[in-house]
Amino acid sequence: MDNNKFNLKEIINATGFRFNKNLGQNFLTDTNLLDAIVVDAGVTANDIIVEIGTGAGTLTRSLAKIAKKVYSFELDQNLIPILDLTLKGIENVEVIFRDVLKMKDSELAEIVGGNFKVVANLPYYITTPIIMRFLESSLPIESLTIMVQKEVADRFVAKPQTKEYAAITLAIEMCGKAIITRAVNRTMFFPSPNVDSAVVRIDIEKGKVEENIFCTVKKLVHSAFAMRRKTLENNISATFGISKAEASERMIRAGIKPMTRGEALNLEDYKNLAKEFK
Repeated sequence: MDNNKFNLKEIINATGFRFNKNLGQNFLTDTNLLDAIVVDAGVTANDIIVEIGTGAGTLTRSLAKIAKKVYSFELDQNLIPILDLTLKGIENVEVIFRDVLKMKDSELAEIVGGNFKVVANLPYYITTPIIMRFLESSLPIESLTIMVQKEVADRFVAKPQTKEYAAITLAIEMCGKAIITRAVNRTMFFPSPNVDSAVVRIDIEKGKVEENIFCTVKKLVHSAFAMRRKTLENNISATFGISKAEASERMIRAGIKPMTRGEALNLEDYKNLAKEFK
């Protein structure tokens, strides 16, 4: 079955599939867009791909045209009749009906084998858990290319002292570099969601934060954005159980003014501050 010669809506109707709102099912159907996402992900003929959310298999098909192998993880077994049609005859795809969030790194590694890239049209309600699950894993991941809500994409690539800048911005920056590769209008999905989307690619960069301060940087970032309206001095005092005077002193030693708020600091600032808590 050629990508351009099947009508997903007809297949869905023919199989009697019913969308599960709890799983955030919104399928992409435009072949040009699907192929463009594969390009955005930098997929080559030597790549192993882990896809999160097989859905109707439309992105899976585009990935399989280029990649060496696609391991696609899906929760909804009601999609099997659709996938039997949309993935018919494609030999380099393996659909696995398991929850990646509940799998150990060792289980994933046993399936995938070596280095891989993650590509996903994610259900929006699991965007952050999925990203953090892979960013903080020990798995040999090269990159994550994911479809997310446009406002969430803006948060991923935000700069300090903007309203979009958040803990997730820094969490991503600690492990890699994020860029928005394209905007995607809500009308490109079936059924259409209530928001526009964007494709984000995160290239993994191990070692951006030294291992001996990694956990402290995470704790500082969480502290800074947990109570965003308070100064970093107050948040550090509450989180680390030290006086405001001591928090202030450590900030000064790190080259940070005591009355600064967390959203004003970049990753290097947090690294410097973490060294004062080591």
